[in-house]
Amino acid sequence: FLTSIRLSAFIIASPFFSARFIMLRVRIIIAFVISIIVFSIHPLELDTKILTSAYGIAIIFKEIAIGVTAGLILSIMFSAVSLAGEKIATSAGLSYAAQIDPVSGVQTPVVSQILYLFLIMIFLTVDGHLIALRIIIESYQLIPIGTLPVPSALIDGGMAASGSMFLNASVIMLPVVLVVLLINVAIGIITRSAPQLNLFSFGFPITMLGTFIILYFSIGNLGFAFSDLIDSSLDHLMTTIESLKNG
Repeated sequence: FLTSIRLSAFIIASPFFSARFIMLRVRIIIAFVISIIVFSIHPLELDTKILTSAYGIAIIFKEIAIGVTAGLILSIMFSAVSLAGEKIATSAGLSYAAQIDPVSGVQTPVVSQILYLFLIMIFLTVDGHLIALRIIIESYQLIPIGTLPVPSALIDGGMAASGSMFLNASVIMLPVVLVVLLINVAIGIITRSAPQLNLFSFGFPITMLGTFIILYFSIGNLGFAFSDLIDSSLDHLMTTIESLKNG
């Protein structure tokens, strides 16, 4: 039971594993199967009576905090793609084209959904989900269940992930947004030169078509950017786990 808490919290809070299209029973089975493997490798030598004591409750909350923080670090880092997609959709006039996201279950622009699903596909292709699970499994050796790390290390990890999210979102969206801005400037000059032209009749189609063309030709660079984002997220996760050990 104690071994499964950290893994279960990570699966609930991490990207892909926490998606709504993955059944709850599947997530529970994955957590307990991996917990049995981890328990066979790192057996606990704790008395079962600690579960009803204050020390046992502190251990349970500590395991939940470690698992949720590890999952949220990946979720926050991956949210950079959704944030970049929303800014691209807003600048291109595509913010009204929104539907229910199958991953998060909330209504988001279609551009954000396409980019996020592309990121998840790359994440699965490079076995990022297996690497993330391996980091969590290795955390049992770095941070045994009986130890209590410093809570400030968890907060520092989340704050650093938030800063990296905005930085990565800016790197992803700036090339597309700048080109869209140049297109809007050109449209503004044309409408200023010929006031009889209707901005809504030809401005929005040109902006949307230009956005689609830019995304099409930049798909290769976006793939490399998403791969770097995945590597950065996993490195940040491992750094946070090691900081908990040092704490």
